[in-house]
Amino acid sequence: MNDCLFCKIINGEIPSKKIYEDETVYVFEDIAPAAPIHYLLIPKEHISGASEITAENSAVIAHIFEVIAKLAKDLDLKDGFRVVTNCGPDAGQTVFHLHYHLIAGRKLDIKMA
Repeated sequence: MNDCLFCKIINGEIPSKKIYEDETVYVFEDIAPAAPIHYLLIPKEHISGASEITAENSAVIAHIFEVIAKLAKDLDLKDGFRVVTNCGPDAGQTVFHLHYHLIAGRKLDIKMA
């Protein structure tokens, strides 16, 4: 996607603070963190949102969650963390490239407004 912000970040056209990268996923710090640890995990394959997950691309999503588990262990997030994705404008999705927020480092309220 030529105009996708996250595709541009993956391709190095826009700078980011990379945390982790492999052949499938790119992880970087959120520019407006909601907690001391706030990373975005994005598939390198352009998938516009959670509603576009299919049998053909679901292995990518499984891998992202494996990376989340690895990061949680590496960061010693034994007290907990949150994983969030928004799907569609009414849910707050502003970049239409599937991404997951890994949020931790402080006690998070349980309100899910």
